[in-house]
Amino acid sequence: MFDFDIPFFLPLWRRIAVVVVTLGWTMVEISTGAIVWAMIFGAAGIYCVYALLFHFDEEKARSRIEKDKR
Repeated sequence: MFDFDIPFFLPLWRRIAVVVVTLGWTMVEISTGAIVWAMIFGAAGIYCVYALLFHFDEEKARSRIEKDKR
């Protein structure tokens, strides 16, 4: 769906920050009673957990750095 294997996400803290912000905003939406927005951000947060924490390919991101240097 989206290509998260980019050099920006090489540091682990950036990947964790995206997940925390996305799922944190889900909690904000739940607390204000906006259930539809909570489901949208919750789905995006779950996808970010999968794509950035479990499926992230560091070698692919590093190879993009080398390709950009050429």
